[in-house]
Amino acid sequence: MRIAVVTDSNSGITQMEAKELGLTVIPMPFYINGNTYLEDITLSQEEFYKFLKEDADVSTSQPSPAEVTETWDKLFAEGYEQIIHIPMSSGLSGSCQTAMMLASDDEYEGRVFVVDNQRIANTMYQASVDAQAMAEKGYTGQQIHDRLMETKFDSSIYIVMETLKYLKKGGRITPAAAALATLLKIKPVLQIQGEKLDSFAKARTKKKGINIMLEQAVKDANERFGGIDNVHIGVCYSDNLEAALKFRTELTKHFPLTEDEIRIKPLSLSVACHIGDGAVAVTIEKKLTF
Repeated sequence: MRIAVVTDSNSGITQMEAKELGLTVIPMPFYINGNTYLEDITLSQEEFYKFLKEDADVSTSQPSPAEVTETWDKLFAEGYEQIIHIPMSSGLSGSCQTAMMLASDDEYEGRVFVVDNQRIANTMYQASVDAQAMAEKGYTGQQIHDRLMETKFDSSIYIVMETLKYLKKGGRITPAAAALATLLKIKPVLQIQGEKLDSFAKARTKKKGINIMLEQAVKDANERFGGIDNVHIGVCYSDNLEAALKFRTELTKHFPLTEDEIRIKPLSLSVACHIGDGAVAVTIEKKLTF
């Protein structure tokens, strides 16, 4: 049985990488100063951060239902019999619910399997790669869906921020709270575990924030995911590759991995839109067995 794996650009998989991996990536749309842009199609990382730093009016959106079904129809026309669709976490976007609604239609029911395994960025990348590997091993669409859902909580993301400007701009914190945190030079550490982006800790310096992330990644590996040998580790960043590379080197001191074994990717623009530039994140997920 031929099974296609579809994800979106929140996975950090570029269109070029998608071709190499045999995956299909739907670009996420953004509205910037009244114009629509598509991630990695008509909007590059560099252009996005340029808009952000110019205080452009930037908002996120989701692929239209027509774009989703057109993607599915094209794959079926190419001879695929089933589709695994892995959108970003339902707690961060409505795109998952939209895909589930579309997949319940008689035309797609039993042929398209939407996976709501609460992933984004590197963890979503790994889920897509794992789904592809299972398809190549002969798993059915239902079996792949069920395995990914069984392990939906086996991942964590921790992010240390450089600025509170964009959380304030998006109304996620009050101007007074942002001003106080800025005055005290507090660097928030956020987490994504399960559905949502939440506050995890506060650090007085970015270095301390990074140390908090390192300690928590090791703790999660040992206490939740079966040990430091049983996880995938990655680094994400927002417009600060140099800091991300240094962080990746630091991770090799805590995990039995070389730098080449630690995936490093730009942070999803849908997240970066809310936290701004200068952020660094560690992603960790339990290795999937199949």
